[in-house]
Amino acid sequence: MDAIIEGLWGPFQYSFMRRALVVSLLVGVMCPVLGVYVVTRGLGFVGDALAHSVLPGMVAAFMLGLSPFAGTIPVAVGVALLIGYLVKRVGVGEDTSVGITFAGLFALGLVMLTAARGLPVNLEDILLGQVLGVSQTDLYITLSLAGVVLALVFVVRKELLFANFDPTGALVMGLPTNLLEYTLLVLLAVVTVISLQAVGIVLVVSMLITPAATALLLVRNFYRALLLGVALGVAAAFSGLYLSFYFNLPSGPVMALLTTFFFVTALAWKQGVTQFASAGRRRESSS
Repeated sequence: MDAIIEGLWGPFQYSFMRRALVVSLLVGVMCPVLGVYVVTRGLGFVGDALAHSVLPGMVAAFMLGLSPFAGTIPVAVGVALLIGYLVKRVGVGEDTSVGITFAGLFALGLVMLTAARGLPVNLEDILLGQVLGVSQTDLYITLSLAGVVLALVFVVRKELLFANFDPTGALVMGLPTNLLEYTLLVLLAVVTVISLQAVGIVLVVSMLITPAATALLLVRNFYRALLLGVALGVAAAFSGLYLSFYFNLPSGPVMALLTTFFFVTALAWKQGVTQFASAGRRRESSS
């Protein structure tokens, strides 16, 4: 028993692991909470684009000796609003708007990263995340941002849900659909930035989309799917951090692999149940 307790508590004897755990759990909660709205609205590609588009802001913050949040949050929010503006006002297609901002800003960030010398970060950490490097200041900022995001989602949850599933009906009912869409994009931008330290630019979409998609595959009720998505996100974050510690693996990719494993398992179970039910109906009809 002592060995089991020691194994469970062992990683968290270190302060950097405790900070990493808190940030990972926050990501495991926030990503699925927003992810169910993102999946039902079809904004998965936007989340991926936002993650890549903040690279110039991140590099600029490091060059100025500031916290990455000082550069990534303004850029992410600005890009989210720009995408919404191009779609709503200019008439550019959503996928086109996302593709243009994604490619242009990510390329700019790579050029800036290559041109800058002596930065306290490398491309691998940016792409794959470095949750073990979270500072105490970063932890406080993450907690504050997470609180704001979750509070806002709670306040406008019904309106966002209505606008997601029936935008025309929401407009007829007098809801500010444009404002709700911009709000969702800004929230998505902030959650994306928060998730970067845990899973990095390349893998942020895995925590944002996969737990939510898995939950929606298994549960029809939206709010139950939200809770199940949170449970899956927390399980992936917690288990991924443990596995990365004991097997010396990068935490971000491990978390992403676990979310994919959950989805594949849920899909196989769903298919098995469907085939079993179909076989049962065929037997009843033939008898």
